[in-house]
Amino acid sequence: MEYNAEKHSNVLELDKVLALLSNEATMPDVAQMALKVVPSFNFHEVQRLQNQTRAAYDLMGKFAAPTFSGAVNFVPLIKKAELGSCLTIKELLDIAKTLKIIRTVKTWRKENGADDSTCIDEFFEVLTPNKFLEDKIFTAIKNETELNDNASLKLAALRRKMINSAQSIREKLEKIVRGGERSKFLQDAIITQRDGRFVVPVKAEFKGEFPGIVHDTSGSGSTLFIEPMAVVEVNNELRVLENEEREEVQRILFELSADAASIYESAVVSFTALVNLGLIFSKASLGYKMRGVTPRLNSEGRVILKNARHPLIDAKKVVPISLSLGAHYDSLIITGPNTGGKTVSIKTLGLLTLMAMCGLMIPADFDSEIAVFDRILSDIGDEQSIEQSLSTFSSHMVNLVSILKLTTNNSLVLLDEVGAGTDPIEGAALAKAILIELKNKGAKTVATTHYAELKAYALQSDRVENASCEFSVADLKPTYRLLIGVPGSSNAFAISKRLGLSAEIIENAKTHISEENRKFDEVIASLEKLRLEAEKEKSNVLRLKDELQKEKEKSRKILADLELQSQKSTEELSVKSQRILDQARAKANAMLNELEEAKKSFSSNNASELLRRAKSAVKTGISDIEKISDPVVKKSDDAYTLPRKLIVGDDVIIFDLGKTASIVNIDEQKGKAYVTAGNMNLWADIKNLRLIEKKKENLKAPKQKKVSGVASRLERNAATELDIRGMNVEEGIIELDRYIDNAVMSGVPSFSIIHGKGTGVLRKAVQEHLRHHKNIKSFRLGVFGEGESGVTIAELK
Repeated sequence: MEYNAEKHSNVLELDKVLALLSNEATMPDVAQMALKVVPSFNFHEVQRLQNQTRAAYDLMGKFAAPTFSGAVNFVPLIKKAELGSCLTIKELLDIAKTLKIIRTVKTWRKENGADDSTCIDEFFEVLTPNKFLEDKIFTAIKNETELNDNASLKLAALRRKMINSAQSIREKLEKIVRGGERSKFLQDAIITQRDGRFVVPVKAEFKGEFPGIVHDTSGSGSTLFIEPMAVVEVNNELRVLENEEREEVQRILFELSADAASIYESAVVSFTALVNLGLIFSKASLGYKMRGVTPRLNSEGRVILKNARHPLIDAKKVVPISLSLGAHYDSLIITGPNTGGKTVSIKTLGLLTLMAMCGLMIPADFDSEIAVFDRILSDIGDEQSIEQSLSTFSSHMVNLVSILKLTTNNSLVLLDEVGAGTDPIEGAALAKAILIELKNKGAKTVATTHYAELKAYALQSDRVENASCEFSVADLKPTYRLLIGVPGSSNAFAISKRLGLSAEIIENAKTHISEENRKFDEVIASLEKLRLEAEKEKSNVLRLKDELQKEKEKSRKILADLELQSQKSTEELSVKSQRILDQARAKANAMLNELEEAKKSFSSNNASELLRRAKSAVKTGISDIEKISDPVVKKSDDAYTLPRKLIVGDDVIIFDLGKTASIVNIDEQKGKAYVTAGNMNLWADIKNLRLIEKKKENLKAPKQKKVSGVASRLERNAATELDIRGMNVEEGIIELDRYIDNAVMSGVPSFSIIHGKGTGVLRKAVQEHLRHHKNIKSFRLGVFGEGESGVTIAELK
């Protein structure tokens, strides 16, 4: 038996969707082609069609659609010219308009995202514009009935002569009708034409008085249209010119027709590509109007629809459905009251599958999935056949027999009210047997029914699932929601009770239901109650989730504000640091200026005094710079007093910073102590230090033998830093030698020499001295945190 795809597609109303597609077309040929679109049952072909539509959809989203309006099928016209016929002015104009559309569509692609290749570029690439012929036709043709004067030099000359001749004739006739001696013989003072010749209307009774050629007579016979002898010759010349003009127009049309004939092969290819592009962009345009998506495709018979909408129902009224088929179950039994949406549900499934197989986008959510079936078979609606004298049941059965013969393991079968129209017991048994047969064949089946036996079949069978269309008994209205996994009920008793049927009649009716059916209905009612409770709980969970999300957003906002404040504080600190640096630099420059002024007034008489003043200025300047550069904000704690005098080696807490440090050196005069806190070394105010008391040890220190004139290592100052900033080279080297001798005696392994950056003279002198000193093992410049190039770190042997 042959599969009639068109019949089953029309049952699912694909033809109506194709009519919508046709309305999106702006070319007559595309509109006709859209109505003839058929679904492909080949997976790779469907994938190709979907990719083409998606490519056009993306291009439209970025650049808007190209223009196809105005293009006509010029292939038959060009074929006619190729066979030697002369094309009309309108036909040539249609060719030029279509050539222009081909050119603009090709240009549109070059100018819009040409760097990103798409699967529809093959159609753009074979478009062959012919700007020369396009311009030639548009230059020659004025409108659909007339050529331009400049179509040729000869045509322009002929038309000038014709205008002059006509003007000459009118001037001569004007003299006759405007006061000439023969004007009294005229019926009206007008000039007109008969058979292309200029004439005047003469009264019939003066025919003999008015010499000329009679060309026509009025209906009453009272007026003769006579060409005066004075203009006969000029009229003859005008007729000759008109004939020559017609011949020249015909020659031009033949020439343009021959030019058109020469592009026949490229025209066939170009127009075919243009129509294909027009159809593809029409599909994309319909996708935008339907808010469609490109579904994922598979060849395993798996359909997953998420919030799918029937495309022929008003988008403001349609209730989306979600269902799957072929994943966890192969057969779906939909039950519920009449007008509840069962038929719409299976039509939506079938129609969207057909649309996808036609390369159309489907009105559903992203991540929807469509299977490419080899056949889509449907038995939907009342198809009672009067011609064959078949009842509704018989008509359905004829369809079912045909469907069973055509079904394969990759078919989608849609059955509406399967087994209806006959005895309920026999109908239910037949319906169950048909569903079992379809399941055994491996088909994916969706059926609607009222039979309780089919609900039980779905509950008891593997890979068969129940579904129902929800009905609100309280409102006596369907909600059109499709519920998967829940068998439906006709709700006949509940509806009847709401409509006023007495309770006694309803109770009496219940006694006529078998115990088995009654219990089954009670189970369904119980399931429905549980479902509603579960939905209520789900609603609460979603509400709590929404509240949690809002709190999360609130926390994220607070965190963002804190980060913004932190960034702002960092920026303020950076500005403040720069200001401190600028102040320190200014102080240093002032110090240098003072030294420079002192240098200018230097002499042997005042050398000692100037040196003393310079040293004092340097020390004061350095102290000021240290104060300016200290970014630590002092904390006030006047209550604390040191329990004893600090000594080198004490562990202390730097109160401002809250850090533990160890004392390396003490300057009693300045009230400062040089401390080490991890990788940080700094001079700190003794008032800002808090002593960490150590437990007393019982061990007595051995007595040290005192050598006259030489201090012991415990008595000697074990400072690890020498500051020679402000000294000249000679003074600095003397201080350095003295410090090295002291360090060697004290057992200090390494020390820092603070010479400052300045001009670098003092640094070079220090390093050159260290390089040749017998007690120095190695030396290096300080790194970040140690003073960098303003400090040299030396290691003793």
